[in-house]
Amino acid sequence: MAISRLIARPLLSTLFVYGGYHAVKSPDALVAKAKRVTDRLVPLAKAQGIPIPEDPATLVRINGAVQVAAAAMLATGRAPRTSASVLAASLVPTTVAGHPFWEDSDRAARAQNKMQVAKNLSLLGGLLLAAVDTEGKPGVAWRARRVARDARRQAGHLAHDAKLEARLVAKSIR
Repeated sequence: MAISRLIARPLLSTLFVYGGYHAVKSPDALVAKAKRVTDRLVPLAKAQGIPIPEDPATLVRINGAVQVAAAAMLATGRAPRTSASVLAASLVPTTVAGHPFWEDSDRAARAQNKMQVAKNLSLLGGLLLAAVDTEGKPGVAWRARRVARDARRQAGHLAHDAKLEARLVAKSIR
């Protein structure tokens, strides 16, 4: 593993461990903000047949636990692409719920929430890069294209060889 990944992954994970821990430990401080998002997402999830708790405090705790677990996995290099994707997915509703600058009438609060949204967008960018980082190893899509290309090449060789053998058989029959 490159030294940059060894340093960057734990640094990127730090905020999620910290925030997730506090969400699990004391969700009540976050429930009022989360309720705006959970009130919209829970009915959508239920309509899709996804069993999901309706209590915002439980959802805040689940989100916090997911963030802590995924951040720990990313920091230690365990399934880094998957854990970065999970963190990116959890960051979106967290940002929408936690920093609704569009609802602020106070200029200072609006500016602060805009700054937090910008910070979270920067984190999202880092997580997306981590989610596609193959560490120099080819990804599944590249491997699938390579196998298909090799199969086409092999099929072409076999077709060419079959034509040559058919010609030889035809000449020997005459």
